[in-house]
Amino acid sequence: MSEVARDPLYRRHRFPAEIIAHAVWLYFRFPLSLRTVEDMLAARGIIVTHQTIRSWAEKFGRHFAREIKRRSAGCLGDKWHLDECVVAINGKKQWLWRAVDQDGFVLEVLVQSRRNAKAAKRLMRKLLKAQGRTPRVMITGKLRSYDAARRDLMPGVEHRSHKGLNNRAKIRTSRPDDAKGP
Repeated sequence: MSEVARDPLYRRHRFPAEIIAHAVWLYFRFPLSLRTVEDMLAARGIIVTHQTIRSWAEKFGRHFAREIKRRSAGCLGDKWHLDECVVAINGKKQWLWRAVDQDGFVLEVLVQSRRNAKAAKRLMRKLLKAQGRTPRVMITGKLRSYDAARRDLMPGVEHRSHKGLNNRAKIRTSRPDDAKGP
């Protein structure tokens, strides 16, 4: 019997703990929609609806995120991808900054009202404090603020700035197929 099956968190569920754990892991580890996870499980003979997977993700997601972060703390990559996008919060324009490593682990997320060198420095300071080390390579979009901040905070880090190189850090603001009905 596995460690997951004995966890009291999974008591009183119709499906075995291993299936719940696998579905939630798929949803959070890879950029998959709920319906895609539903299809993947159906291909293995496990019939479960996307609404059920959503409720599992809500219930067990924080637990899984904590475990993934704990296990990967010592082995995060040395290549950081940084990106930003505009979001509206209470009708006000804000900038959502995000940094991920080469394996797709989210290193930092920050919401700021500006998109300038000062804001990029703030993101990089938070990253350096949280990670405790500098990356080998930093990959960004064409925004010049990244280079200005990097020169001040991490002058020895190689910086690659190209429109398509930082696609790993692109922020998906919604999952349109999750909102659809059956």
